[in-house]
Amino acid sequence: MIKQTAHPIPAILTVYLTAFLQGLTMVSFPASSAVMRNTLGFTDAQYGAIYLPQVALAVIGAVIGGNMARRLGLKPLLWLAAAGNGLSQLALAASLWVMPAMAFPTVLVGTALLGWSFGLGGAPLNSYPPRFFPRRKPAAVVALHTLLGTGLMVGPLLADAFNQAGRWIGFPLSLVGLGAVLTLAAIVVRLPSEGDEVADRPVAANPPLTSSAFWIFAAIAVIYAFAEGTFSNWAVIYLHESKELSAAVAALALSVFWGALVVGRLLIALLVVRVPPLNIWLLLPGLMVTAFLLMPEASTPALGLGLFGLAGLACSAFFPLTITLASERFPDHVAWVSSMLIAALMVGVGLGSFVIGPLREWMSLEQLYRLSAIYPITVLGLALWLVGFKRRLARVGA
Repeated sequence: MIKQTAHPIPAILTVYLTAFLQGLTMVSFPASSAVMRNTLGFTDAQYGAIYLPQVALAVIGAVIGGNMARRLGLKPLLWLAAAGNGLSQLALAASLWVMPAMAFPTVLVGTALLGWSFGLGGAPLNSYPPRFFPRRKPAAVVALHTLLGTGLMVGPLLADAFNQAGRWIGFPLSLVGLGAVLTLAAIVVRLPSEGDEVADRPVAANPPLTSSAFWIFAAIAVIYAFAEGTFSNWAVIYLHESKELSAAVAALALSVFWGALVVGRLLIALLVVRVPPLNIWLLLPGLMVTAFLLMPEASTPALGLGLFGLAGLACSAFFPLTITLASERFPDHVAWVSSMLIAALMVGVGLGSFVIGPLREWMSLEQLYRLSAIYPITVLGLALWLVGFKRRLARVGA
C-alpha cells in the first residue's frame, strides 16, 4: 500500500502555478494574432500554419515525456516544461526584433517550443495533483486544469492591456520572467517521489496500446480539440474581421471564452464530489453543438460575448475529465496515458486551426463554425460507444 503523506505548500504551488503559466503561454499566440497580422503582416495561411510546429513538438514531447516519467521521474519534466514555456515567449518577443523576413520563422520556433513544453508537462501536471490529494483525484485534476484555464482567460486581457499602452512586447517578456521563476522553483522544491507508486508496478500490466479503449480516448481528445481550437484560435479574427466588432470586444470575447471555461471547471470540480464524472462528461458535447450552431448569430457585442461564454462552459471540464476517466481505466500507466492524451489534444488544436486557414478561401467563418458542430457530435458518439463497450466487458466478466 502506498503511504500517504502531507506534501509541502511550495510543491503544490509550483505545480499549479506551472499550469497557470502553461495557460498564459498557450493563449499568447492567438492573443497576439492582431500583432502578427497587422504588424508582422502574416496571411491567414501563415497564421494557421504557426500551429503546425506546436503540434509536431507536442507529440514528440509527450512521447518522450511519457517514457522519461518512468525512467527519470516527473520532476525533470516539470522544470523543463516551465523553461520551455518561458523560451517560447522569448521567441514571440523576438519576432519584433528580427528582420521582417525572419519574423515568421521566429514565431514558428516559439510555437515549437510551446508544443515541446506542453508535451513534456503533460505527465507531471496531470500526475502530481492526484498524489497531492489522493482522496479527491478527479477534483484535483480538474482544479489544475482550472488554473490552466485561468491563464488562458487572463492572457488575452494582459496582451490587450500591453497593446493598448503601446508596449505589447511587455506581454511576452513578463511571461519569460515568470517561466524563469517557476523553472528555478521546480528544481529546488521537494516533490512527491513516484518510485514506489510507478517503478514497482509491472510495465506489462493492462497495456494501453493493446486496448481499443485507449485509442477511443485518444480519438475523442483529437476531435474535441478540433472544437476547442476552432472556438479559441479564430475568435478574435472572427469577431473583428467577419462580424466587424471592435478589436477590444474581440479580445474580450476570447477572455470570456476562457473565463467561462474556468468557471465551468470550478463548478464541475465541486460537482464531481457528488455527481459521477461520466455523467458530466457525456453532457458537455451537447452544449458544444449548441454553441457552434448559434455562433453565426454573434453579430453584436452582447451576442458575441454570450456565445463564446457558452462555448467556454461547454468545453470547460471535458478534457480534464477525459484524462481522469482514461487514468481510471489504466491506473498503472497514468503518466504515459496523460502524456499521450496531451499529444492527442495538441494534434487536434493544431490541425483544426491549420485546416480553417485554407478553408476560408471556400467558406465563411460563419459557415465553418456551423459545420464544426460535427466535432462534438462525433465525440459524443465515440463516448457513448466507449461507455457501452465498458458495460459489455463488465457483463462478460460477470
